[in-house]
Amino acid sequence: MGYAFVAMFKIHIVNWSNRKAYEEPLERHFRLRHQIYVGERNWRQVERPIPLEIDAFDNEDAIYLLGIDDKGDVCGGSRLVPTLKPHLLSDVFPMLAAGDVPRGPNIFEWTRIFIAPSLRKPGQPSLAGGIVLCGLLEASLVLGINQISVVCETFWPARLERLGWPVTRLGPIVDHPDGAILALSIHVSEAALASSRAVYGLDDASVLAASQLKDSLEPEVSQPPTAAVPA
Repeated sequence: MGYAFVAMFKIHIVNWSNRKAYEEPLERHFRLRHQIYVGERNWRQVERPIPLEIDAFDNEDAIYLLGIDDKGDVCGGSRLVPTLKPHLLSDVFPMLAAGDVPRGPNIFEWTRIFIAPSLRKPGQPSLAGGIVLCGLLEASLVLGINQISVVCETFWPARLERLGWPVTRLGPIVDHPDGAILALSIHVSEAALASSRAVYGLDDASVLAASQLKDSLEPEVSQPPTAAVPA
């Protein structure tokens, strides 16, 4: 019999309506993104003079899914951007979609997933990664998002399909200075969430920080834990 693990941190939904309460965690999240995407993965296209990885889509429309533990440390996270507004697939990589770029009020683009280096397990799935991925699906269901588009590296389709996510490839693989990429469309479902929980051994408890109202893009989100600002 397998063991069910309890989430080591909770996913906080941060949008324009509540982001002032999350100023410190958001800055730590941008620093972690720089450490991972620029420092570790050598993405020269997003390099900036300051150690914060921020792009044109980190704006008032962005929704951040921040994994924050009870000490206030940022453990992982991701970002959602509404497809009715400018986003990566529509404005930077439209060539990755063989047909029309998916757009709609309930379709959001998923970008910038990361896990704090200390929580990774090289060569094997990490519980932290499972929490972030389950948090993405659970938050999407709470927010009324039924489809996600993503521009990603070529290893992602097989990885997501192993989790039970319904994945559709939108077009060709394209060479990019930071590696070969393609675009996917993902159907958000309770079944995909349940399958992902099972793969990572997570119990059925919510990984979100607080109960949320469905079909709302301005959820009442719990306040972040207080933590000292890192040096």
